[in-house]
Amino acid sequence: MNVEYITHQKAILETTLEQLLQEKEYTLLYFYPKDNTPWCTREAQDFAQHKDFFETSGIQIIGVSKDSLSSHCNFIEKQELNFWLISDSELVLHKEYGAWWEKNNYGKIVQGVIRSTFLLNKEWKILKERKNVKATWHVERLIKEIKEKSLLV
Repeated sequence: MNVEYITHQKAILETTLEQLLQEKEYTLLYFYPKDNTPWCTREAQDFAQHKDFFETSGIQIIGVSKDSLSSHCNFIEKQELNFWLISDSELVLHKEYGAWWEKNNYGKIVQGVIRSTFLLNKEWKILKERKNVKATWHVERLIKEIKEKSLLV
């Protein structure tokens, strides 16, 4: 599956998800609703702040949203992010991983992004998944699980 992504150096590249998954032993693929919104920014900053911990644990971080590459470029620059972002404007990855579905938004049923995180190995096997997570404390919970070895089992 071809994906377009932007690196933290703001280089726009096209590759396959298979190739991206080969970069490290594990990939933490996290889906978020929208660049430069308060909770998505908080979550991205938390991942960026703890990138060294994830890297030393053999985990690369890749964020996915339906935003454009130019939006991602702005988000990376404005928030000083240090990991890759995939633009999934056609929602292919979102739907494949179940991160796009109906949800109740203030009493109205709408289609939207479900904030979700998946830990994958190089063979695309989902080792752990977390759906409908809250942006606050999400990264800290993941770190705790990794330290307790319950996430990489």
